[in-house]
This record gives sequence, structure tokens and C-alpha cells, in this order.
Amino acid sequence: MSTSTDGHVQAVPWQVPGPSWYARDVHLVARDLLGAYLERRHPDGDVTLRITEVEAYGGVDDPASHAFRGPTARNRSMFGRPGRLYVYRHLGLHHCVNVVCGPSGEAAAVLLRAGEVVEGAGLARRRREEIGRCDSDRQIARGPARLAVALDLVLDHDSTDVTDPDGALVLHLPVDPLPRTVATGARVGVAGEGADPARFAWRSWLVDEPTVSAYRPVTGRLR
Repeated sequence: MSTSTDGHVQAVPWQVPGPSWYARDVHLVARDLLGAYLERRHPDGDVTLRITEVEAYGGVDDPASHAFRGPTARNRSMFGRPGRLYVYRHLGLHHCVNVVCGPSGEAAAVLLRAGEVVEGAGLARRRREEIGRCDSDRQIARGPARLAVALDLVLDHDSTDVTDPDGALVLHLPVDPLPRTVATGARVGVAGEGADPARFAWRSWLVDEPTVSAYRPVTGRLR
């Protein structure tokens, strides 16, 4: 799907990558997810967004990763099959959505930080307005918590398979992707060793995209 100059959604050739596409290095998957489409099918209506910002998280080699100290009940999905979601609740306040990458058992995931809603914007915006302010369409999924709300994704969606073309949540790749310029930098909301931009410039985004979230450094807490 894509959005025309008059705001209407147009159909474009797309493909649904299988688990092997995700069973690659997390940085390659993160970069390739930029410009992909995530479609959420729901009885209330469908919402599709184009991914514009992501962050890569490794396993035992990444001090900012939930998998840094090994598997737990919370992060079990990160150690599972690639191409499934890892959804967690951050600080008890909101949900964050990740796509699991790499071989099974070697935890890695890409956090979906932001997207442009290209279908179902009215429904997505109503979801956002039910819990807070949303002053423009570019703010609907600008940030990981807003993205989860826009798609109505919660802890129950942990381990959801995004490689099933008939599933409730499916990720599409354009067959002929548009040209794009990608920038990288430090991850948002990460402190300590994992915030070192020289070692962990693992946030990637599409340049000149208004839906990309603002960078804010923090101290004292990991994601």
C-alpha cells in the first residue's frame, strides 16, 4: 500500500516475508523494516502503518536488551521463533512492540518506534484520543507507545506471528520499494553502557519523515 498525493491509499505489489527473512542479523532486519507496512486486522476496522523508525536490540552482547541476563518469563518471546512479536509493558504504563529476529534461541528484536498511518487513520486516531491528546495525524503512531495504541496491541499479542498472510497482524514488504535515505543514531530511553553512541548507534529512521520521534537522552534507567 502507499498514499497518493490526494491522501487516498493505493494498492502496490507487496510480499509477506517468512520466518527465514527475520532469521538474520538484527541490524539488517531493522534497516529493511524501514518502509515496510504493518497491517492490523480488527473487527472494528483495519489499520495499516508504514514503519518509519526502529531500534535494534541484541541479546547477551547488548546491555540495554531485556535478554542481556538470559531468558525470563517476560522476555521469553525474544528467544523464540523469528517473525513473531515481543510485546512488553514499560514501567506499567504502556506497551511496546518488537519483532523477534535472528535464529531461535539467540534473542534479538527490533523495536517499532514510529510509523505513518496510511489506512484506518480515523480509527487509529480515535484509539489514541480515548487515552490522551492527539493533535495531528503525524502524532498518531509517533513513538512506540502511541504505535501500540494505534494498532490496539497489548500483552495478549506477545508471540503473534507476523508472517502469516491471513493473520490478524501481518507485515508486508513492497516488491519495488521507494527510494529512501536512512539515518542512524543512539537509541531513545537507554542509559548506561547501552547508551554509548560509538558502540550502540542502533536506532534507524527514515530521513525527513515527520512521524519520526524526537531523540531524548536519559540517565539512570534502561528500557
